Amino acid sequence: QVQLVESGGGSVQAGGSLRLSCQTSGSSFRANAFGWYRQVAGKQRELVAVIGRSGATNYPDSVQGRFTISRDNSKNTVYLQMNDLKPEDTAGYYCNAGPNFGSVGRYWGQGTQVTVAS
Repeated sequence: QVQLVESGGGSVQAGGSLRLSCQTSGSSFRANAFGWYRQVAGKQRELVAVIGRSGATNYPDSVQGRFTISRDNSKNTVYLQMNDLKPEDTAGYYCNAGPNFGSVGRYWGQGTQVTVAS
């Protein structure tokens, strides 16, 4: 079992920055890969960033160069630094955990809302 708690969401102006955190507990942090996903009401959840156990990362084109995922194994925490935010980044952001990099894990957090005003 892995418990995930997101924080750091909020409202910002376009061009601003936010850093999301995903505090984990339960299963060994180092054994898991993590991802950040986002979802707008009525639409499918989409991948924002993933990080593997070794620190390898991957991003979709929509956030490449603006978002950075990182992990702190000493704090059991995953971060998502979001810069140059755009109104289309507005969504609920969810942390995900599982054993395989590139696959959606079975564990989800409750989400944190990010709203970007134009």
